[in-house]
Amino acid sequence: MIHYRNAARARDVNSRALVASAKRLLAAVGEEDASLSLSVVNDDEMRAINRSHRGKDRSTDVLSFSIDGETGTPASANAPERLLGDVVISVETARRQAADYDATLQDELYRLLIHGLLHVLGHDHERADERRIMQREERRLAGAIGLETAG
Repeated sequence: MIHYRNAARARDVNSRALVASAKRLLAAVGEEDASLSLSVVNDDEMRAINRSHRGKDRSTDVLSFSIDGETGTPASANAPERLLGDVVISVETARRQAADYDATLQDELYRLLIHGLLHVLGHDHERADERRIMQREERRLAGAIGLETAG
């Protein structure tokens, strides 16, 4: 299940397609029965979240928060669904990046969703070996939703 919020009230975001892609991505990572929170915000809200949670007083494109710091909480009698975490995307930053990459806003949102989901699932890109694995998974997941990728 995808818990979606468009706090930026961005009319140029195809929310229905974004949620449908998020569901397909969960299936592609073997988490079709899990839940993910997905929020689209503006740069001001992203800056506040980034400052509050990471101590960085600037906006960014995507932030991810895993429920348990690694891979989500297991389903139990008290929690019938597996809660993975939160992905928060700044639509304003995504819009600028899309222009820089000569991509559509929607495609950039998909790219950021994939990146954020992989972080929620415990992937990172600090070291070269981690970066290679994460990039490979990003390409695989992009293919799962029909998103063209470079390289």
